Amino acid sequence: MKIIMSMTKRKRMTWLGLFAAVSVCALGVVTAKAVDDYELGRESLERLNGAPQGKVDHFVFADSRVFPGTSRDCWVYIPAQYDGSEPAALMVFQDGHAYVSETGQIRVPVVFDNMIHSGELPVTIGIFVNPGHRGDDAPPAMGWGRRDNRSFEYDTLSADYAKFLIDELIPHVVGGYDLRLTDDPAMRGICGMSSGGICAFTAAWERPDYFHKVLSHIGSFTNIRGGHVYPAMIRKTERKNLRVFLQDGSNDLNNLFGSWPLANQQMAASLAFAGYDFKFVYGDGAHNGRHGGAIFPDSMRWLWRAERPVSPVPAAQEILPGDSAWELVADGYRFTDAACTAPDGSFMFSDLPASTLYRIAPGGGKPEKWLEGGARISGMKFGPDGMLYAADQGTGDSGKRIVVIDPESREISTVATGVNPNDLVVTRDGNIYFTDTGAGTVVSVPTSARDLSRPAPVAGGVARPNGIGLSPDHRFLYVSEYGGIHTWAFMIADDGRLHSGERYMTLRKPESRDDSGGDGMCVDASNRPFITSHEGVQVMDNTGRLITVLSKPLDKAVVSCGFGGPGRAWLYICHADSVYRRLTNARGQ
Repeated sequence: MKIIMSMTKRKRMTWLGLFAAVSVCALGVVTAKAVDDYELGRESLERLNGAPQGKVDHFVFADSRVFPGTSRDCWVYIPAQYDGSEPAALMVFQDGHAYVSETGQIRVPVVFDNMIHSGELPVTIGIFVNPGHRGDDAPPAMGWGRRDNRSFEYDTLSADYAKFLIDELIPHVVGGYDLRLTDDPAMRGICGMSSGGICAFTAAWERPDYFHKVLSHIGSFTNIRGGHVYPAMIRKTERKNLRVFLQDGSNDLNNLFGSWPLANQQMAASLAFAGYDFKFVYGDGAHNGRHGGAIFPDSMRWLWRAERPVSPVPAAQEILPGDSAWELVADGYRFTDAACTAPDGSFMFSDLPASTLYRIAPGGGKPEKWLEGGARISGMKFGPDGMLYAADQGTGDSGKRIVVIDPESREISTVATGVNPNDLVVTRDGNIYFTDTGAGTVVSVPTSARDLSRPAPVAGGVARPNGIGLSPDHRFLYVSEYGGIHTWAFMIADDGRLHSGERYMTLRKPESRDDSGGDGMCVDASNRPFITSHEGVQVMDNTGRLITVLSKPLDKAVVSCGFGGPGRAWLYICHADSVYRRLTNARGQ
């Protein structure tokens, strides 16, 4: 990582520390330099040393399902060295007209021709895409004309624009020009300026499995459509596999949306805190491409340099060892759920539609079938009596119920009927609490009950309650909202009643949704809830504050989680049709 100040003025770059004061003195006389007078170097102005000229072709794309009714001008750059024998690297540029022009402020085709010829850049396909316009009055392809879908596409913090590129535009280019592109994210980059800069970052943030390199010129990390939250999100999200280059200047915009210089400094500080491989070049430029163009060749050299190991993530170090990563345990199931820690440290889960329970030994290994055909389990926990209590979704003639399973005989008995349970916990006092998602309630039943009909709710008003957990001292009950953004904390009275419920924790949600998808939950020995959600596994501290979000291994639902293995230090997740695990610094209860 590096944070630097750029004072480039017609001559070679001078890299200085951020916020450094610089004076240029000669014989006691201070020589002043004009603000924002950056100029392009030779490798941006002309093709050097016989560098062959690549081909640039213009086309119009008007067939988007992600942004229906839009039309946009695009260009593709194909280097002279590309012959299709090997897959090429890829770089995508937003506001493509500003980057593809050979008379503009960046002049990407000239720089690419020179750098590919010199070997400083791999054979790279460039895709230059303008924002979409709705209607028949589209502006000319070149220039900063009004394109009315630009802010919606670029400033929105969602995966939609990445989906547009990955699923629509890039395949269109590949098919139309008969190209072979790399499958390696490390060989794919994305770039833009202003709102195009935050757009480039968002696309990579949402799809780090596709874009690894990000170049942002005068990026709009301000409150246009909520982009000012990125510095906070970066600090509280497991570091993603991104390499980021930021450029901005002290004379950039300061308006009702925010301060661009301050926003980019906040981004740089957060990227540094989270241990990213990044560089921030800060000069005295304004809201234009002059500075970014002057340093564009050096920016590309830095982005495309050899991969280097990065430091551990400070934000998550209390949760994760430095080398922790998700490991696939097993896949091929119909739908996994009901993550559960057994008294001996083994991990158990359900393939719910298959009515099968599985066990993974404390030492790890492949799951073994533990019970077949007994019940369709959506949640289960061991009680203080060593028995396994579970929420049964019903099989055959039996309806939904709470059941108890004898671990020795595997015999199943009914605790309660006339219920609609999702997930449950069992206190050391022998009380079962389970969530009724449809009714928005929490229901309680004693472990001693058998065939009890319709036990009464003990709490209500929760937006589709789903996951449920207990503090280590069993004084607090936590309930996650699948249909909201909160996790509730209830106090448990001596007689088992719940009282003093609060929306104690706030879960992060995707921009495109109104709910967090708070699902399964486990609580470690330090009273830190781990809650599965649309965003991944959200980890709270013992006062209800978000510590970090552990990213999902795949773009599938993370359903439930639990600890297991030696010291109960391995976090397991039920991940749609698979089970993953990773080593943590936490310890399960």
